Amino acid sequence: MTAKNKVELRIAGKDYTVVGTEPVEYIHRVGLYVDKKMTDIMRHSNKLSTSMAAVLTAINISDDFFKCYESEQSLKKELKKAAEQLEKLKEENKALRQENLSLTNQNDNFKLELAKKETEIREVRISLDKAERARD
Repeated sequence: MTAKNKVELRIAGKDYTVVGTEPVEYIHRVGLYVDKKMTDIMRHSNKLSTSMAAVLTAINISDDFFKCYESEQSLKKELKKAAEQLEKLKEENKALRQENLSLTNQNDNFKLELAKKETEIREVRISLDKAERARD
């Protein structure tokens, strides 16, 4: 079972005891974030009650959350597309390497065949030269 952490937070001038399984430092960061948001809202409109400021803070934090969530979803889609493109490129690279190997082998065979043909041509020339000398 996960240990529970009990943390004292001050939000908008009021003390709250928060219990959670997250690390104490994390709970403090969350509390500071809420306090900052609520303090900013109350500073802009000092006529708001604490409960109204809390609702507006919740709306602002929800807005932050949804924007982050949408950004995360967009980044996940981009990552998925990039991963798919990477896989396609890997497959294309593999196919090109195989084609390159095949062409290299074919080129080597052509070089060998050319060398054989050049040898045959030399032998034919030598035979022709001997035949011409024998006629003279």
